Amino acid sequence: MSDCIFCGIVAGSIPSKQVYEDEEMIAFHDLYPAAPVHVLIIPKKHIPSMLAVTEEDYVLMGRMTKVIQSLAQELGIAESGFRVVNNCGEEGGQTVGHLHYHILGGRSLGWPPG
Repeated sequence: MSDCIFCGIVAGSIPSKQVYEDEEMIAFHDLYPAAPVHVLIIPKKHIPSMLAVTEEDYVLMGRMTKVIQSLAQELGIAESGFRVVNNCGEEGGQTVGHLHYHILGGRSLGWPPG
């Protein structure tokens, strides 16, 4: 999708501070962090939201979970705790129409979140 900022990051036409990349996904620091550690992980495939995930994507979703586990270790937040967030739809707070997970940590995270 040419107008999708995350597709631009995947294509390399929009810069990002990457922490992980493989053939299926990329993870990078959020431009407006809400916690000391705030990384986004996105599939390279354009999937508009959680509601658009198909059975074909289930293996990818599992791999993304594994990468999130590894990133929590690498980013030093696995032991103290962290949060993984997916916003879906306007009222859910989704502002970019490309599936993504926020990995937040490095401080105590209150509940409810917002």
